[in-house]
Amino acid sequence: MSHFTFPSDFRAIYDHALAAYAAGTRDAATLFNASQTAWLAANGLSAQALYDYAEDEHGRGMPGFGHALTIETVRRDYFLNVQGGRASSAVADPDRWPGKTEAIQGITWLPRILPKTRAKLRGELPASLMYCCGGDRTFFMTHAILPAEFLSLVWRHEYDDAAIIAWTVARSSQTTERAQGKKL
Repeated sequence: MSHFTFPSDFRAIYDHALAAYAAGTRDAATLFNASQTAWLAANGLSAQALYDYAEDEHGRGMPGFGHALTIETVRRDYFLNVQGGRASSAVADPDRWPGKTEAIQGITWLPRILPKTRAKLRGELPASLMYCCGGDRTFFMTHAILPAEFLSLVWRHEYDDAAIIAWTVARSSQTTERAQGKKL
C-alpha cells in the first residue's frame, strides 16, 4: 500500500463509483471489483460509503470529492493508527441514538451526530446511514463546520462529549455573530 498516493488512488475509486452509479449500479456490493474492494478494506473504507457519496453527488451535487477525501482520510488515519489496520466487527444501532430533532444547548442534531460520528470514525456505521448525509450537511453548514473537522474533533475528544459540545457551541456562536455583523 502506498500511503503517498492515497489521494489519487481515492480519486480513482471515487470517480469509478460516480461512473458506475451514473450507469445504473444501485448496489454497493457490486460497485467495485475484487482489487478495488481489497484496496478499500486495506484503507478502512467501505464500498457503502463510496456508494453513498456517488448517490448524493448524482442526486444533490453534494458532498463532493473534496469532502469525501477529507472525511475518508480521517477515517483511514484512525483505522491505521488506532485500530491497527483491523476493522471493527461492531455495527452501531441508530435506534439507540437520540432523535433527529433533539438538541443540546439549542443546537439541533448535535445529540444525534455525536454517536453517528463515533460510528463513522470506527467504521461501525450501518449500511443504512451515511456520514455527511443531507441532515448532517445542514448541521455542518448551519454551524460552519467542515465535516472532516468534526470527525477529527470527535477523535480528539472521543470520550468527552462536553469538550465536543463546547467547541460546537463556540463555533456556532462565532457563525451567528458573523452573520449578524453582516446584517448591520
